Amino acid sequence: MGHGGKALGFHRGKPVFVPYAIPGEAITAETTGGSGGAIFARGLTLLAASADRIAPSCPHFGPGACWGCHWQHIDYVAQLLLKQDVLADQLSRLGHLPDKLIEAALQPVLPAAAIWRYQHSLRLSRGADGWGLAREAGGMEAIADCHLARPELIALLDQLELEYARARHMTLRRGSDGRLMLILEVDAEVDPELHTDLPLSVNLLLPSREPINLIGDAHSNYLIRGRAFRATAGSAIRNNLSGIEQLVTAAISALQLNDRQHVLDLYAGIGVFSAFMAEQAALVTTVESYPPAANDADFNLREHDNIDLIEGGVAVALSELAAAGGKVGAALVDPPSNGLGAEVIDWLARLPIKRLAYVSGDPASLARDARRLRQRGFQLQRIQPIDLSPQTYYIDCVAAFAR
Repeated sequence: MGHGGKALGFHRGKPVFVPYAIPGEAITAETTGGSGGAIFARGLTLLAASADRIAPSCPHFGPGACWGCHWQHIDYVAQLLLKQDVLADQLSRLGHLPDKLIEAALQPVLPAAAIWRYQHSLRLSRGADGWGLAREAGGMEAIADCHLARPELIALLDQLELEYARARHMTLRRGSDGRLMLILEVDAEVDPELHTDLPLSVNLLLPSREPINLIGDAHSNYLIRGRAFRATAGSAIRNNLSGIEQLVTAAISALQLNDRQHVLDLYAGIGVFSAFMAEQAALVTTVESYPPAANDADFNLREHDNIDLIEGGVAVALSELAAAGGKVGAALVDPPSNGLGAEVIDWLARLPIKRLAYVSGDPASLARDARRLRQRGFQLQRIQPIDLSPQTYYIDCVAAFAR
């Protein structure tokens, strides 16, 4: 299985990527295009099926249809093994990590508590036939249901009659308190008049990502490990709440905090990790660049007097800490999908950090950053994959580094 959810074969020495196939199967396929020496193909005939192949449950799943799920045709136990294999492959090929290190560090994937109806948020795009999700081969699949989304979101989708041309994307959200929200992403700075008799809040996201509250609440409320967190429209939060709790547990374990340490929470979002780090550390410095998320973090962490919140970029914050001779003992990083990059890693290396917890949602960027971190003296000790996204190829994990 290749990273990206498609099965990988070879033809005349060139890699061939085929969606909806499973390693070990025999198929006939035809090419649909290519890029950078790779060939893209679609399956025509299944000659010998894998024992892990099952019947998908969603009518929108399959060739030519929705690509919001990638692996509904694969038994869930096999999905977990494939994710571990893909992560190991990325660490080897892109991270250049020795096989013995990968074998020692990489743990089995922790399964999800629920493999269906676990998403508290559903983001849809406008297509020619209505609101839907992207197809694997391009275009948009209008959907009447999504088997990953909470039932309340699908019920809301069924009731919506939205004719607002400036909205290119919309997100349906459900908080832990059951309250529903509609977020419209618009292509211009406009302030429309909207009316609704549905029990939901409505917010806009301008092209600058600035949120505008129109109806009801400006934020959703979530309960994570018994703590309440708010997330304003536009602020990111992972789409599986029980999975977030597993990430917190793994990250706190990786940091090995004590009440004498100064610890960093970088790319902190709404402050979920900081809230639990503050219970064990002397001081937490929380860094977030997106203003609405920083405001959420300030609100969510208001009961803690041992947290310093910095609204700004991570590289700048690290450079200022290094210039001030900051005695930082540990750090947690939760970067975007493109990873930390060389500059941030260089600044981390200039601080007296002994332990680093790297929360990742992308195996490729984690692998590249792991290589750079090892070059700067951080040794990989453990990687705990956690499945927050059943039926998809997405892999979340917490990697523990020490020096």
